[in-house]
Order: sequence, then structure tokens, then C-alpha cells
Amino acid sequence: MTPAATLVRARPATPLLWPSRLVLLAGPALALSALVPPDAQRLSALLAVIVLGVPHGALDGEIARSLLRPRFGWAWFPIFSTPYLALFALVLLAWYLAPVPTLAAFLAASAWHFGSEDAPGTRLEALVRGGLPIAVPVLAHPAATTAVFAAIAAAPLPQPPEWLLDAALAWLAAAAVWVGHAALRRQGRPLVVPALLAGVFIGLPPLTAFAIYFVCVHAPAHTTALIRNPCRAPRVRDGRSAILLALPITGLTLLIGAALWPLYAGALPQRLLCLTIQVLAALTLPHMLLDAWLTRRERAAAAPIAPG
Repeated sequence: MTPAATLVRARPATPLLWPSRLVLLAGPALALSALVPPDAQRLSALLAVIVLGVPHGALDGEIARSLLRPRFGWAWFPIFSTPYLALFALVLLAWYLAPVPTLAAFLAASAWHFGSEDAPGTRLEALVRGGLPIAVPVLAHPAATTAVFAAIAAAPLPQPPEWLLDAALAWLAAAAVWVGHAALRRQGRPLVVPALLAGVFIGLPPLTAFAIYFVCVHAPAHTTALIRNPCRAPRVRDGRSAILLALPITGLTLLIGAALWPLYAGALPQRLLCLTIQVLAALTLPHMLLDAWLTRRERAAAAPIAPG
């Protein structure tokens, strides 16, 4: 086993402690917000995504610090942030120039990202679990989900686009195959979380359900994986250190959002929805690329070296 592979396994599982308590409170609170008027529902969901969801991506700065600071010193941050922000700006420009194609690309990238991070099993499992937060609300609440997507893209979508319905139905077929395969092998445990999430997305408004998924499943899973992998961010040792180390870039993200606020129009809930998800999409691209590059790098380091 290589040193890199040893390091990945060196840190024992560590509970998230304080942040996990916030997550435990956020889930029921968001579910109860479905009882309030629609505008209050949206604001509650978006605030949860901003306050409890965005910081997990802000830890990209800590990863970059551990990679770049030993070589570049104080210059590590501009070396990291310049291409990161360039990709961020490119995605925002795409939202402006081609909102509906950008929405389609964002949904596809999100499904891949969610699946690769939340389901480290087979490709079929990754496809099913990654696509669940998108496909289930499209099938269960097509009108409400389309309204959310129209607000995000700032483009008229009177009904679910055909490509979106086709993708959701293809996901449903893949999910049936995956569930059937797990049932034949008597492997019910991997089905528990997806089944619970499906119930959340069926029973709650789309944006509220997404906030619960993002805050209570995706962000904690990413943070926990980072805590257990000391190669990527050695200073992220537990939930408290993750929150504290994420604060600087989370604050910077909020400042960027505030600077962009005048460029968006509409009533407060719709305006905040469009800004929040477009910024989230813009951050997702460099976040995904960084994670994919690190994963490939770690796999290469852990691969056995063939004798010469």
C-alpha cells in the first residue's frame, strides 16, 4: 500500500458534533415550513441552503491551501481563486446568454455530482441516487418544479420541457432496475436513504425538499468524507474545525452574492431564488472539477506500481 493510500485510511471516523445538531434541527424545521405561505417556504429553504449548505463547498479553499501554500506561500490564494472565479463568471455569463441550455447542463452536472459524492458504489447506484433530487420532484410535482426551474433560469417555462420529462422517465427505469437488483441480492440497506428522500420529495414542495436533501444529506456527506481524508485538508479534523475554516470563503461568497444582487430583478423570494441557485451552479463547476481532479490523483497514487 502506498503512503497516499495509507493516509486516506489513517483518520478514524469522526462525528460532525455541533454541525450535526444544526442539521438535525434543520430537517424538521424545513419540513414544518411547508405549512407556511409559499413565499415564506422559499425564503426558509434558501436561507437554509445559504447558511448550512454553502459552507461545505467553501472548504475548497482549505483543500487548495494544503496543496498550494507549501509551494507558493502567500500567493496560494490568488493562484487558486483566479481560475476558480473565472469559471464562476463563465457560468453566470452562460445563465445570461442561454438560460434554458444552462439549466439543462446544471441539472445534468448536479445529478453526476450528487451521485459521485453520495453513492460511492456502482455507476447505476450513483445515477439513481444522483438523479433522485431532480427526477422525483419532476415526476411528482411537475408544475411546481417547473415553476422553480423557470424562476432559476429567469425564462418562461409553462410546462416541463420534453427533455426533462424524458430524462426523469429514464431515471425511473434505471431506479427500478437498481431496486430490483438490490432486492434479488437481498441488499436492502442501500435503499433506505433513497427511499426516505423519495418520500421527502413526494410529500413536500420541491424547493423545501431540495433544501432538506442539500443541507441534511449532501453537505454533511461531503464534509464527513473530507474529515476522513487527511490528504486533502489536514486541518479539517472535525465538524467544528470544518465550520470555522469554511467561514472566510463563505463570507467572501456572501459578499459576491450581495454585489450581484442589483443585477437581479423581481419580488424578494423569486429574486433570491434566481441569485442563490445561479451562484450555486456557478460554484458547482469549479467545485466538481477540483473534486474530480483530486479523486483521480488519489486513485493514481493508491494504484499498485507494476514491477519494471
